[in-house]
Amino acid sequence: MGLGAVALGGGLALASLPADPAAAAAPTRGDGRPALRHGSAREAGLLPGPLKQLVADAEAFLQPSPRHPWYAGAVLLAGRGRTVALHKPIGMAVRYQAYDEETDTGVEFPPDRQIPMAEDTVFDLASVSKLFTSILAVQQIERGRIELEAPVASYLPDFGRAGKQGVTIRHLLTHTSGFRAWIPLYTAPTYEEKVQRVYDEALAGPPGTAYLYSDLNLISLQLVLEHVTGRRLDVLLREEITEPLGMRRTRYNPPASWKPKIAATEDARRPWSGLDRGLVWGEVHDENAYSLGGVAGHAGVFSDAWDLAVLARTLLDGGVCGRKRILRPESVELMFTDFNTAFPGDEHGLGFELYQHWYMGAMATPRTAGHTGFTGTALVLDPTTDSFLVVLGNSVHPVRSWRSGSAPRVAAANQLARAVPVRPARGRTAWFSGMASAATATLALPALDTSSGVARLSCALWWDTEPKADVLVLESSADGGTTWEPVPFTTRRPGGTAEAHPTGTATGWSGRVWHDLTAELPAAPGLVVRWRYTTDRLYVGRGAYVDGLRVEKGRRRLFDEARPADAARLRAEGWSRETG
Repeated sequence: MGLGAVALGGGLALASLPADPAAAAAPTRGDGRPALRHGSAREAGLLPGPLKQLVADAEAFLQPSPRHPWYAGAVLLAGRGRTVALHKPIGMAVRYQAYDEETDTGVEFPPDRQIPMAEDTVFDLASVSKLFTSILAVQQIERGRIELEAPVASYLPDFGRAGKQGVTIRHLLTHTSGFRAWIPLYTAPTYEEKVQRVYDEALAGPPGTAYLYSDLNLISLQLVLEHVTGRRLDVLLREEITEPLGMRRTRYNPPASWKPKIAATEDARRPWSGLDRGLVWGEVHDENAYSLGGVAGHAGVFSDAWDLAVLARTLLDGGVCGRKRILRPESVELMFTDFNTAFPGDEHGLGFELYQHWYMGAMATPRTAGHTGFTGTALVLDPTTDSFLVVLGNSVHPVRSWRSGSAPRVAAANQLARAVPVRPARGRTAWFSGMASAATATLALPALDTSSGVARLSCALWWDTEPKADVLVLESSADGGTTWEPVPFTTRRPGGTAEAHPTGTATGWSGRVWHDLTAELPAAPGLVVRWRYTTDRLYVGRGAYVDGLRVEKGRRRLFDEARPADAARLRAEGWSRETG
């Protein structure tokens, strides 16, 4: 199966870094204007308040959270369209020279040897490197050198050992091959023996029957790419991606002259590391990638925030940047299309993870694509809002055990999502549920007499929540709020068909567009109707909006939010008026 069928059904030879990030990587569009530029939040179509909060939230993780800082420092970049509205370094790129295991403390460099973060600080991307390998693979699919549904063994016969004959290129790109997560290739003494271990590795399960994230998938893909092209992966990266896009700070194995501009990672020693290396700074952190000479399909790429923004913009623009095209639009579409529909919760395009609230936060949609890296890195692209987020942190500095989870990534993504305005459907303002975790927000109409005739509620509704975990409920009470019963309703999006909500609930993805809502209300002399939005303690979506609330019985309006007197009788707890 080639690309069309699926659509239907070496490092750089640079001795030093350029001085200015915008000048270093500002490829132009065909009309000569920069593909990316720095600008204000307003110029990007973003709200400035949430972007300021994004920085404040990120700075909080420089402090104990709860016991140790999540990272020593970070570089934050957020944008929409072709405008980078936030590009902010915080904290330190190099702070610790060692880790003291006995006291669980970091041994700091003297102040004059510590290095603060800068906009152009270069990071070991760790598993974000997998995206580059994936793009290179899709390029070769375009060119007909590999096929998505072809067995890997058809390119690498030795790969077919140990029951792997059925593993395809698609299985590698979507982590459904059956490989276990990881093996210590660094214990094999030679490069050839490391490769043989991949070939000899048996599967944990049959291909295509489960999702299991594995570095071995992208290492195998590297071997395929190098075989079919006759070029090393670092050369492919340079010739096919970084040079065409002007990404001058992105490469494997950065030269020693780059070291003062690179964020340090871990004091790598056993038992927490597989190798005794001391402070890793300027070399790849991942043990297997290090043992493979720093060039690996799963890890090893170094880059900075601006270069990643250029890559993000290129993909959001369908594979083109300026006069350079690295992918066809239909190829990019495959990266934003879920191939893992059989494994809900593990949505995956070709190389890109999709719809993962655990680090995409409220930016997550079924088409939001991204990846994280073990060193503290993340890239998130949201085609729905044309926005992109780069969070680069050195969270294993001085040791990996100091951090857990993905809270800084989630916090940043939540604020960028919040910065994308939602315009009211009918007036100047709309009711907004907020985006707080572990919270309940209610918006209640005053008690109404619906005892005679059929009363109907109508409004405009917008919702995007963490599926199933966070729920918006329309409910009513006939006894003054002692007991509540769900009110079934129907929604219709513009140009769409009516969708019934028999349980009176809305959750998950609704397209981030306004829906017209109608509901028949129970008959009662003093009926109270309310919206209740409840979130769990982990992640949230963009929230819910309600606009233009009205209750009619025949030709009589029992309530109309457009009337100031009626609007004043609404009781909001946790909801607020927002202009968008």
